[in-house]
Amino acid sequence: MKRILPLLLAPIICSAKDEVPDYKTMNVSEVFMNLCAGCHGKDMTGGQGTSLVDGEWDHGDTDNAIFQTILKGNLELGMTPWEGILTDKQIRSLVILIREKEKEAIANGINFPEPEVGKLVETELENYQIEMVVDEGLKIPWSISFLPDGRKLVTEKEGRLRIVNADGTLDPQPVAGTPEVIVHGQGGLMEVAVHPDYETNGWIYLAYADGWRDKPDKNNKKDKKGKAHAITAIVRGRIKDHQWTDQEEIWKADKKFYGSSGVHFGTRIVFDKGYLYFIVGERGGNMEAQDLKNPKGKIYRLFDDGTEPKDNPFYGKSGIAKGTWTYGHRNPQGMDLDPRDGSLYATEHGPRGGDELNWIRPGLNYGWPVITYGMNYNGTPLSDLTTKEGMEQPVIHWTPSIAACGLAFYSGDKFPAWENDLFVGALKQQEIRRLRIKDRQVMEQEVILKNIGRIRDVRSGPDGYLYVVLNDPDKVIRLIPANN
Repeated sequence: MKRILPLLLAPIICSAKDEVPDYKTMNVSEVFMNLCAGCHGKDMTGGQGTSLVDGEWDHGDTDNAIFQTILKGNLELGMTPWEGILTDKQIRSLVILIREKEKEAIANGINFPEPEVGKLVETELENYQIEMVVDEGLKIPWSISFLPDGRKLVTEKEGRLRIVNADGTLDPQPVAGTPEVIVHGQGGLMEVAVHPDYETNGWIYLAYADGWRDKPDKNNKKDKKGKAHAITAIVRGRIKDHQWTDQEEIWKADKKFYGSSGVHFGTRIVFDKGYLYFIVGERGGNMEAQDLKNPKGKIYRLFDDGTEPKDNPFYGKSGIAKGTWTYGHRNPQGMDLDPRDGSLYATEHGPRGGDELNWIRPGLNYGWPVITYGMNYNGTPLSDLTTKEGMEQPVIHWTPSIAACGLAFYSGDKFPAWENDLFVGALKQQEIRRLRIKDRQVMEQEVILKNIGRIRDVRSGPDGYLYVVLNDPDKVIRLIPANN
């Protein structure tokens, strides 16, 4: 990173009558425009200094190397040291901003697959076509699960559980009697999961925003529904004659932890040999994710009947929510088991930058918000720490944020070259990424689908196809081999 000293010192060389700008009150874009744009250009493509978005780094291409270059500078090359002028948190935010622009510039030069129904799409390992499963009739679908008779269950955020018949038609009537849902912000009816032994026991599991609303304030015209109090809950039940019956509570938080925030409900459900894993987001509570006596920002493990295994890491410890398995999570919305060894992985929404894929292991702390590769949405610093002893590192992190949602290891027989690869959905980037993981490292990463809608869920279906739940437009599609 080369900078011209006179230009970069100009903003802080002031006459006695001038006031030095208060950089500590600025967001990251303002800091960049004041201190860096004069040399590197407003769009970071360079000027008298080098480009920051071409992927070429003279003094190391890691985040830490860029951080140190900004901090310590290089006066011989005209690079001003910003130590003492900017805080470590602000410098970390500059690194994130540079990474955002660098990745955006790279992406602009790539032709991603933008498939259409029935059109051949070529990827590195497999070619596929899009086949429509549900074209119309859904409103904000969230999750899909499969019944053994060929039917499919789809949740709608507003509280409806829908059935897609084996012939592909959407039953016009939702399942009656499902639990009352608080539709609030990002919360509503979210996950549906069919028990692996459904043919024997008939159990279906739901994850949803549970809670209540206060009476509306008559003096506040904006308060039409009443203040919400909600957190993610898990129940199970059966469907008989299109009715939800036999409901049993699997997990609910103490009422004192129900909050009014509309964000970060988390949620996915995974079964494994009699165990049930599920996610509760931190609900915007930040440091509450670090508090083991607060149920938010945690991944849980129970037996599938809701009882707690005695080998859980925090079993029997006073004040810790039943089933707590890991903590320090922000808002994971993807989770699945590696079919090769049973390892559990989860994708997690970061703030602005720093979306993560994590290998989930019992009792561990995944760091939020103490360590993060992101910053606040408004460009202000969040943390200057990306590592800390006792806190886990992600397998991979993404900046800019992709808004990771939905996660599935492919275990079918229709796409043999994708066997055991991990497919990551993305809401913001409207894409699916294929990851190949070996020895806990991402060896390959490929965008296989782009700009067909916001990806809410990705599932490896029992028929060997890859199913995708879309928002905007609200549809369900599946990927089938091109030679089908």
